Amino acid sequence: MELRNKQRIALSVYFFLSGICFASWASRIPTIKDFFNLNEAELGTILLAMPISSLIGLPISGWLVSKFDSRVPLIVSFIFFSIALTCIGFATTPFLLVLSVCLFSFCMRILNISVNTQSITLQKKFEKRVVGAFHGLWSTGGLIGVAFSTLMVKMDVSIQMHLLSISIVVLIIALITYQFTIKGDISTTGNKLIIGKPDPFILYLGVLIFLGALCEGGMFDWSGVYFKDIVKEEVFTYGYLMFMTTMALSRFFCDRLVVKFGLQKMYILSAVLIASGIAIAVIFPFFWSALLGFCFVGFGTAAIFPVTLSLAGTSKKYSPGMAISIVTTYGIIGMLIGPPLIGYLAQAFNLKNAFIVFIIIGLMFIPVSRAFFKFQSKNQ
Repeated sequence: MELRNKQRIALSVYFFLSGICFASWASRIPTIKDFFNLNEAELGTILLAMPISSLIGLPISGWLVSKFDSRVPLIVSFIFFSIALTCIGFATTPFLLVLSVCLFSFCMRILNISVNTQSITLQKKFEKRVVGAFHGLWSTGGLIGVAFSTLMVKMDVSIQMHLLSISIVVLIIALITYQFTIKGDISTTGNKLIIGKPDPFILYLGVLIFLGALCEGGMFDWSGVYFKDIVKEEVFTYGYLMFMTTMALSRFFCDRLVVKFGLQKMYILSAVLIASGIAIAVIFPFFWSALLGFCFVGFGTAAIFPVTLSLAGTSKKYSPGMAISIVTTYGIIGMLIGPPLIGYLAQAFNLKNAFIVFIIIGLMFIPVSRAFFKFQSKNQ
């Protein structure tokens, strides 16, 4: 087997495993909410721990991928990432929960930058687009994680045993796969963050990632609660499961769709699907209609991150690792604002009405993407 194919499989495994871990945490948020007897605002405040700790990882992640092969921070962060997942399950006080979530998010930040840097490097070895497929595997991992969580909820398995079993399995697989990751991908230029007037190319992409993070983060953290409290579904993971299913399926085809329709039309299609999906779930908050709406949102959000991060990797001002790190920071800010915002709005106006903000966010992809491509056409 060619070296590039071995590296592609190894990267696929890391995307897949990180998706499983994240979905395992996110799908058990309603369990954590009930265990600690949290209201929506209190849960939103706890969720702030993730983006705040992730922001702290910004200078560290950028520095690591500029000083070492990206495979080094990749494996180190994955080890602590899996340990943090176990700690979340065994947390017995709000303080320990926040501490565990902070470690989980901090490690996920470094892991994401490292694995995306590797994917941009590998893309240069292939003529066809492969980045979208990696993100598809992340979503597939998320799908498997949610499906397994659904089984755990149905079987009344404790969150402790659930997250511990996930952590052990993914860590073993990650250690075995590490030997096949890409070596020698340190970039010699574009590794310094330049303070001053924002680069318009990076700024536009950052805003697109910010909007995508608001939608994805809100669905990750609140879809289970929506199905439990609004749809009144006992097996609350169904909505999250369908969202992840359609997102995963879409990401495997988004590279082909980009080639067929073009990047600009992909952002417009995403906007329409997100807005219409949320509208269906809000206007008709019943099991099948809400499932259909969440499916639309999954289709709509699928292309945002892979397409935008691949564009960031073409920056002329920064190296791929640094450009991805900067653009991802906008996503972290979106994660910082999104889930807590939904929590506070839900506490004030109820969760169903709070979801209306996703319609507005979804439609914003249209004017922002148009402005980006207009700028790009002028500067080519």
